[in-house]
Amino acid sequence: MQRKRYASGRTGSTARNAVVLTSVIGLGLGLGLTGCSAGPTTDDLAVDAKAGPVVAVAPPGRYRTLFEPCGAVPQGTLKDLLPGAAALPDAERGKAYRGVAAVTYDTDRRVGCTWKADSPETSHRLALDIERVVSYDPAVSDDARAQEVYVRKQLAAGIPLPPTTPPTPTGTTTTTATGAASGTATPPAAPPATKSGTGTAAPTGKPSTASAPPSGAPSVGTPPTGPTPSATGLEPRGLEGLGDVAYLDDALSTVGANGHQRVVSVVFRTSNVIVTVSYREQTTGSAEAPDSKELQEKARNLARMLAERLEE
Repeated sequence: MQRKRYASGRTGSTARNAVVLTSVIGLGLGLGLTGCSAGPTTDDLAVDAKAGPVVAVAPPGRYRTLFEPCGAVPQGTLKDLLPGAAALPDAERGKAYRGVAAVTYDTDRRVGCTWKADSPETSHRLALDIERVVSYDPAVSDDARAQEVYVRKQLAAGIPLPPTTPPTPTGTTTTTATGAASGTATPPAAPPATKSGTGTAAPTGKPSTASAPPSGAPSVGTPPTGPTPSATGLEPRGLEGLGDVAYLDDALSTVGANGHQRVVSVVFRTSNVIVTVSYREQTTGSAEAPDSKELQEKARNLARMLAERLEE
């Protein structure tokens, strides 16, 4: 019996199928390897080239919210600041101690409160303004922006900023204690001395050895010690030990024919929050002008209390 032969066409088809399958597998592997190892495209390189240097973002301020101001002052403190409220009827006295909140659009950015009490001869008014400063420049911190706002307030009040020592330019020398200098001397920081009547000018053409310079000459030595007639310790000035920076303003004015009004303001900054305490007393008729020392002490005590509240 003759054996059955296999058709040659089937064998060729099987071989071709194997070749095609091998090619498909190889193509898939090639695509997979290409996808994993693909580098940045031209568009990606263009975006990176336009990005520029990375700018460091300034840190945010310490405070994100503000406390409620009308409830921040204890009633015992209000009784001391508003003595006229004690004589008011119960309903009016309670209203005076509650205060009136300032109208603001964002209580996380700015809040305030006002209290007022009148008596036949005097009236007292207390006002708080609390502002949280936010910098919208990523390179400027909230604290730095708040310091700019604070400085503008102090300069507007006419209170000079603390003196700073600028760097000495290259090639110049500073004035020595005896006033001698070599090269180009920087001008002295002290203003010309006023006439005190204690110094004696040297004869013309001869050097002066007295401690006080001749009349009209700039003072380059040590300024005279001792308080000036206007320095009483109660004048508008910068304050220490209150927040990061602080100052006090004191203004007395006349009201009507015989009345007087004194307004004491204490402003301090803690991080990115600026607090203003304004305390006013107004007298009428024959009453004496409000006492500066008393008003300043009360305003400063309240400011210290609020500074402690911010630290909580």
